[in-house]
Amino acid sequence: MEQALEKRYNKWIVVLSVAIPVVVAILFGVNLRDLGYDVKPLTFLPPIYATINGVTAVLLVWAVAAIRRGNRRLHETLVKICIGCSVAFLVMYVAYHMTAESTPYGGQGTIRYVYFFILITHILLSIIIIPFVLVTYVRGLSGNFAKHRKLAKVTFPLWLYVAVTGVVVYLMISPYYG
Repeated sequence: MEQALEKRYNKWIVVLSVAIPVVVAILFGVNLRDLGYDVKPLTFLPPIYATINGVTAVLLVWAVAAIRRGNRRLHETLVKICIGCSVAFLVMYVAYHMTAESTPYGGQGTIRYVYFFILITHILLSIIIIPFVLVTYVRGLSGNFAKHRKLAKVTFPLWLYVAVTGVVVYLMISPYYG
């Protein structure tokens, strides 16, 4: 049962792990206003999607605490909410960048290097985390708890880093929003 379910989802995991970053990269380069569409910049979105990242971080920690207390049902619910939050973040992030101009970071000196290090690692790990989250989730769903636990030990800190650094990036760039 475990392997059959996992095998059935593997193709979708590969497709999503490739398609999501590619589609986001393409859409990131599309500005609807530049294409002649009369859309207002969705400038209200960055604090919302940064908050969603913060909520995701809190829920991830709560999910780990729940499973350590043996509450599998709560753990599963929280992980599903985290996945939903990540999808909501992604939709809002793309919508913002399709309607507004990118904001350049205005910090100078060492803090500029810190910002770009955090931003680049956040972006790279947000791509890398996709298959980790999906495979970890499917292993839990299929009841393959030994493999789920083993992979979750890698997935959790990576996903937590992406969620937390999403908030940090927002806090560092927010003074430069127009």
